[in-house]
Amino acid sequence: MPTYKAPLRDIRFVMNELLGYEEHYKSLPDGEEAVEVVDAILEEGAKFAENVLTPLNQIGDQQGCKLEDGKVRVPEGFTEAYQQYVEGGWPSMAQNPEYGGQGLPHSLGMVLNEMICSSNLAWGMYPGLSHGAMSALEHHGTDELKQTYLTKLIEGSWTGTMCLTEPHCGTDLGLIKTKALPQDDGSFKVSGTKIFISAGDHEMAENIVHLVLAKLPDAPAGSKGISLFVVPKFLPDAEGEAGERNGVTCGSLEHKMGIHGNSTCVMNFDDASGWMVGQPNKGLAAMFTMMNAARIGVGIQGQGLIEASYQNSLAYARDRLQMRALSGAKAPEKAADPIIVHPDVRRMLLTQKAFSEGGRALILFTAQLVDKVEHGNEEDSKEADEILGLLTPIVKAFLTEVGFEATNEGLQVFGGHGFIQEWGMEQFVRDARITRLYEGTTGIQALDLLGRKVLMNQGETLKKFTKQIHKYCQTVSKEEGMHEFTKPLSELNKEWGDLTMKIGMSAMQNRDEVGAAAVDYTMYAGYIVLGYFWAQMAEIAQKKLAEGTEEKAYYQAKLDTARFYYARLLPRTRAHAAAMTAGADSLLAMDEAAFGLTFEV
Repeated sequence: MPTYKAPLRDIRFVMNELLGYEEHYKSLPDGEEAVEVVDAILEEGAKFAENVLTPLNQIGDQQGCKLEDGKVRVPEGFTEAYQQYVEGGWPSMAQNPEYGGQGLPHSLGMVLNEMICSSNLAWGMYPGLSHGAMSALEHHGTDELKQTYLTKLIEGSWTGTMCLTEPHCGTDLGLIKTKALPQDDGSFKVSGTKIFISAGDHEMAENIVHLVLAKLPDAPAGSKGISLFVVPKFLPDAEGEAGERNGVTCGSLEHKMGIHGNSTCVMNFDDASGWMVGQPNKGLAAMFTMMNAARIGVGIQGQGLIEASYQNSLAYARDRLQMRALSGAKAPEKAADPIIVHPDVRRMLLTQKAFSEGGRALILFTAQLVDKVEHGNEEDSKEADEILGLLTPIVKAFLTEVGFEATNEGLQVFGGHGFIQEWGMEQFVRDARITRLYEGTTGIQALDLLGRKVLMNQGETLKKFTKQIHKYCQTVSKEEGMHEFTKPLSELNKEWGDLTMKIGMSAMQNRDEVGAAAVDYTMYAGYIVLGYFWAQMAEIAQKKLAEGTEEKAYYQAKLDTARFYYARLLPRTRAHAAAMTAGADSLLAMDEAAFGLTFEV
């Protein structure tokens, strides 16, 4: 069985030494309280992840969910773990006190989320979707809807879902067919079928609150005619408790590659009672409040799985004996050397380590932006929202792409044993694979980044972020030992702007150039962003080592990992730069019929 130990030392490094979380919290309303409880939340969250969720991870994968007599049965121990989660007050931690929340910064919830994703991704999706539902209701729901549904979601007695996709359409939500007919009492009758609904049905909570995209009878065609509705599994009674069953049922469970412990459902809505969230035909904007939170959450899933895979492959590499080091025996008293002495095993382990620690820095930086958007003053909130919008598709796309790579490397470290179920490494790979798909595939995230977040505003937001990197490089470039990081980072930062302009000019002639460049552009951006954080971490490590810290091994490892990232991973930008500027012709020149000529007669 795979194991997991919450990386509290590194979490504290990022929070305290890299990002200055104490001062950040003090700058927020009532932030002093957050400073006082950070350590307790980290420690208790770690215990819950390590002792409650980790032992259930393989059980959930092996047992899966079952639909029996119209009821979805979750794996053994999942319901009890959820009750512990609720009793611990975790659902309400970062929520609005007006509706029963504790009012702590959202970033604390995101720190906890990493631990949950590392320890048991499938279980974590049950409460995870609720956070997005809370966000959508708080920002767009009426006071009545908030009192009825938001309070229960924050309490944790009810969970939430987001119901977007339908059998005939995936990302193109303008094609949805689900209908919502207005009723005399102000409610709507919602009818349609939704697929791929994570945590769509279960009995872990008293009720499930579905946020459903549907179209009114007179709705305009396409995405401009989408409205958002809250449709509960059980209709609230006069006391606000779960009462009569609504017209919502689970038609079937998806038989899928991974995340077996989570109930991925086909949901049928048959004249189900629902209530509108936000304005008519403006549902997509309301849903994006939920979806953007979910996209960051999926990025955290990718990073969390990197950490879990890394910890287990590291333990195996230290223990597994195989061959001698090429430079001579490193453990002559043993029959063979541990495989961690071999350069290629080091390459795989360092790749995992660099992506995990760099990803953690990116996520917690993003978490600070979320805090500022929600609680900062008007000016800080506006600027934070711009940068957050730029980074969200990078967090989602880049961290899930490298997350899948890193879990594959973890399996590879185990050799043949990695392919065997009992070790748990192949589960990490299967679980990680979905993260590149849901809440928008990598290609969709890339179009959002390049098309909407960069080119649509002539690169103004990108300039604000690259200016931060430029100022940092200027400030520290003359510090001893920093030239090896700031020189390549500064050059890439400038090139990022130049390549953006080049693609933008090409796109003015042919819009397909955006789609042709987008994924490589996103990966290129991701490597630079992580390079920015690795430079900062290297700077801190060098200063600590110069001061003669007692934790020399920790900071030396941090510096060594930064050097590995710059030597082995950051150069991948060269291939992405070449590919993104190669143009659309090589993708579109071939006639569609020619694709099948190798096997058609």
